[in-house]
Amino acid sequence: MPALTQDQSLDVIVVGAGIAGLAAGISLRRAGHRVRIFERSELNNEVGAAIHVPPNANRSLVAWGLNPVENKFVTSTGIAIGSGATLQQFDLTQLGDWVSKVYGGPLYFAHRVDLHESLKKLAMGHEGPGKPVELSLGVQVVAYNPEEPSITLSSGLVKKADLVVAADGVHSIAVETILGYANKPEPQALYNGCYRFLIPAADLDADEETAWWNKNGESEGLMRIYTASKFGNRFISYPCRGGEVWNCVGMFHDDELTSATKEDWQTPVDKSHLLKSFAEFHPSLQAVLNKASEVKRWPLLYRGPVPTWTKGKMVIIGDAAHPMLPHQGQGGAQGIEDGIALGISLSGATSEDVKERLAIFEKARRHRASAIQVMSNAGVDQAEKVAREVAQYVSVPLDSQAKFAEYNWGHDVVDTTIQLLRGSVDAKFELPEGFFKGNPFSPQNAPKYA
Repeated sequence: MPALTQDQSLDVIVVGAGIAGLAAGISLRRAGHRVRIFERSELNNEVGAAIHVPPNANRSLVAWGLNPVENKFVTSTGIAIGSGATLQQFDLTQLGDWVSKVYGGPLYFAHRVDLHESLKKLAMGHEGPGKPVELSLGVQVVAYNPEEPSITLSSGLVKKADLVVAADGVHSIAVETILGYANKPEPQALYNGCYRFLIPAADLDADEETAWWNKNGESEGLMRIYTASKFGNRFISYPCRGGEVWNCVGMFHDDELTSATKEDWQTPVDKSHLLKSFAEFHPSLQAVLNKASEVKRWPLLYRGPVPTWTKGKMVIIGDAAHPMLPHQGQGGAQGIEDGIALGISLSGATSEDVKERLAIFEKARRHRASAIQVMSNAGVDQAEKVAREVAQYVSVPLDSQAKFAEYNWGHDVVDTTIQLLRGSVDAKFELPEGFFKGNPFSPQNAPKYA
């Protein structure tokens, strides 16, 4: 695909500098467009929790130049599910090398701040093709105009562009702008609350009551899920930062949260609340929980899939389009897939092409993200709970842990978007030169382009 001239390239505004917004900035930059990101925070209080970076996302990130080792990503070795009361193990899925062989990359665990910093460098750094993304902090957007398109800032200033991308989270006002009606998130029925905290591995190793947690490195790279019952409170933990820190998540139901409408990831809570929620767990697990020094708690809010992501020359992505509960570990990955697909969809596009290309983007992304949005209401061992609702968005049954993993990790967003462009825009469409510097394709699709 020939490179766009300065006059042909799009002027793009992205609202939100989270994972989806930065991924879109990287992708659009590499497609030859000019990108300005407006972020309401100062990015000086980033959420300190961990995140999954699965194969469906990390193949493209690595092909963009992200180095998992430098960023201390941990390669997952398996997923263990057991009883919180007895520590008895119900299931162990060994991941090993086969995940990379089948899906083109491992399942990584990363500290969210480490991932965010690496995305900022890829978006704003001078290395790589395209003009570095411009980032404005402390800017509040109070209105969207999808037809102009433009955004209005709290200062009253109006910023115009050829395309507006809203990536400003679950409470984005862009959703109502596109749909024409309010679609507010609500607490989820089964698990409506979440605790998050980090425990240094050294603290666990130094105490004889908790040294069992990673005895002799036996649990290196292992994600553990302990449950009170199949649909009871559950505790999930996995390592990040090169194994130096354990990320810990407690999922629970609390009647006090049934009317919650806002979450604040930085809200602290006394550790006694955490211990009370998991009072039925084994004393050895209680000892691990008691190592938490700073516990955050917030309500888990769910908003169902929406019928469209676009209006005029405006599109919603990430949590603004498809907020997800954490059960599938796909929230960040789906925002990354959005960003990848958006840049590819708009490769070679001029302002006259924007609406057509947004339709292609939505076709590439909406049903898949909607399916995973519904899947994320259930844990990896609770597939039957959501199988019927998921069936609205997929052509094959997704009713087991193995099928969830195949659907989540095996998808090739790059190939999917390219094929849609070849079918409706240009039969000979190719990615812009330098868009990737490595191979982003799944093993099944790589031979076509390698």
